[in-house]
Amino acid sequence: MYIKRDEYLKKLISSKHNKLIKVITGVRRCGKSFLLNEIFYNYLIESGVRENHIIRVSLETIENKHLRDALTLNNFIKSQIKDNNMYYIILDEIQLVDEFVDLLNGFISIKNFDVYVTGSNSKFLSSDIVTEFRGRGYQIHVSPLSFYEFYNYKELDFETALSEYLHYGGLPNIAEMKTPEEKENFLKNLNDTIYLKDIIERNNVINQKEIGELFSIVASYIGRLTNPKKLSNSFKSVSNITLSPNTISKYLDYFLDSFLISKSLRYDLKGKKYINTPFKLYFTDLGLRNARLGFRQYEEPQLMENLIYNELIIRGFNVDVGIVEINEKKDGKYIKKQLEIDFVARKGRKQFYLQSSYIIYDSQKHNQEIRPLINVNDSFKKILIVKDKTLIRNDDYGIITMGLKDFLLNKDILETVY
Repeated sequence: MYIKRDEYLKKLISSKHNKLIKVITGVRRCGKSFLLNEIFYNYLIESGVRENHIIRVSLETIENKHLRDALTLNNFIKSQIKDNNMYYIILDEIQLVDEFVDLLNGFISIKNFDVYVTGSNSKFLSSDIVTEFRGRGYQIHVSPLSFYEFYNYKELDFETALSEYLHYGGLPNIAEMKTPEEKENFLKNLNDTIYLKDIIERNNVINQKEIGELFSIVASYIGRLTNPKKLSNSFKSVSNITLSPNTISKYLDYFLDSFLISKSLRYDLKGKKYINTPFKLYFTDLGLRNARLGFRQYEEPQLMENLIYNELIIRGFNVDVGIVEINEKKDGKYIKKQLEIDFVARKGRKQFYLQSSYIIYDSQKHNQEIRPLINVNDSFKKILIVKDKTLIRNDDYGIITMGLKDFLLNKDILETVY
């Protein structure tokens, strides 16, 4: 039994023969290779494609190291072509190939080539695919398992599955493992020997200890407003070493480029403009975040907020931090104050405002959480997600209070709830 990734398979199927290079991106070990080489490959075979018309090359393996030369790889693939029928070319970790842009641009002009490539570095997509392919690349971004995928595969009760997911995350390998020791060792090893090593080698980082310590500080900052200056101050207080804001900013870009973290900018809802700093950072996978901190900092409210952010991204939303400016009377004078909405989620013309609250223990806490939502003067849905609540609606303000379980197990709930 393997983990189905039906949503991604649908995207692959719908993009067949579209005369574009299909670019499958995502953090290492999120399941890109399995998606192409197992799930999509099996689909092709079952739909009648002959095995010798599917050319698969994993560029990570030592056996294929010689194929990391673009001309050698080009000659190898073309040597497999025996007729004019469609050939499906699947290239794993294409960023390891020198001059891969020229290689793939050449494949676009071959009528019976349908090309799929994976990459683990976002620069591979943003700088090369967008700029140099000029609309000839089609991105499919793969995340670690969503909670829904994890829950269905594990067949645990909701609370047990949620606890395990918040602790160990959603990398597909984790879902297969049995013991806590096995999971923790796997995640710690990924942090040290795969992700950080990859960043250091790719970017020629000299201060290896410092970038590792910064990664740990970022892990402790999820869901908190920050910027390079604040992180620089935190770095100095923790390690007694000065790391400039410019260096911090550069290292953050490395983490973002590797899909290990995501950045959420603040958006002024009244002024309709972005505020570049401060911003929020979230981990792509909670298990990697927890492992970076030695599984010592397990703050469920912050983890729940990160989980909701990741789910919104997986569901195709663009997500910002909302800022609502109000005039508040204090000591007889009105002063301007900014209220924060955790998530402004947009998809096409749809827009939702969401607050994450781990627990509502009294009416004062409830009023505190919904206050930013009340002060948004438009008709888009406003939703408060609480860990232990079932679905209810606040009739006074039209704000929907939704249980975390309802949100996680129904991917269409934002569009359908009233």
